[in-house]
Amino acid sequence: MNSKELRALQKPLKEEYKANPREAEIVLHAKGKLGKNISCEVATDTGVAEAGLHPATGGDGSQACSGDMLLEALVACAGVTLKSVATAMQITVHEGTVKAEGLLDFRGTLGVSREAPVGFKSITLTFDLDTDAEQKKVEKLIELTERYCVIYQTLKNSPELRANAPLH
Repeated sequence: MNSKELRALQKPLKEEYKANPREAEIVLHAKGKLGKNISCEVATDTGVAEAGLHPATGGDGSQACSGDMLLEALVACAGVTLKSVATAMQITVHEGTVKAEGLLDFRGTLGVSREAPVGFKSITLTFDLDTDAEQKKVEKLIELTERYCVIYQTLKNSPELRANAPLH
């Protein structure tokens, strides 16, 4: 897809969202079914992912780790966003990789230490791009990727979050 095709594809959506802002507010969904032992089966667009304990919390490594899944979602979103922005900016990326690394202190998760946080202490997103674009354009590409990547911005600016369990 080139810049012109991308703009043509997105033009009616942008016009609709400008004219009717509420149409741009779409609820995305995820659903999991509690599985055997300590697991959760999460339906994805490409099949079921079975999540379980990370080996650092007693798992055997045979199931997906939700922390890894979070990093995978960040990598996927950042990669798609980067490709979209590069296309719009007419930057050719011959090849590239996106890598996310997150530092966790499992003492928090396991309740070993109240001082240790539950969750990632830090996440680093790294892009390795093969492109002929000049450095300033690549810097702008990364800046815009950060700005428009939904998962990146969600992690950076935590949304209102609630948990509930209606009684049956």
